[in-house]
Amino acid sequence: MTATVISLDKTVKTTGVSERFVKTVAASVFRRLKDDSAIVGVHFIGDKRMCGLNFHHRGLNRPTDVLAFALRDGDKFADKKDWGDIFLCVPQIRRQAKRFRVSYREELSRMLIHGLLHLAGYDHERKEDANVMFSLQEELLFNII
Repeated sequence: MTATVISLDKTVKTTGVSERFVKTVAASVFRRLKDDSAIVGVHFIGDKRMCGLNFHHRGLNRPTDVLAFALRDGDKFADKKDWGDIFLCVPQIRRQAKRFRVSYREELSRMLIHGLLHLAGYDHERKEDANVMFSLQEELLFNII
């Protein structure tokens, strides 16, 4: 079975990448994590909506690049196939790409991978966890770009 990504929401005029590209990036992450039957909702949104989500869930009244909401119950998924939803803030990712002097496509890929890793249970709260997550993120990115 191959990975499935369901784009449930696109509140921006353009995402800058095709649905096929998003599915390709996700499929490579799922393969690396040895779960190619996962379903993930990917939402491309603008600053205003991301500000609202970031404030509601994290108490921060500003846009962020990516938020991931996993459908997990402890270490297990409530529905093994449905991992959850990722919200990507297109304007913020464009700003970051410019600031980091990378292409928008690269930065979007990085943020999508980042969100998928969060859904898979990775985090970066502790330094050692961050080292593992960011190393894997960049390894996956290198294999895609």
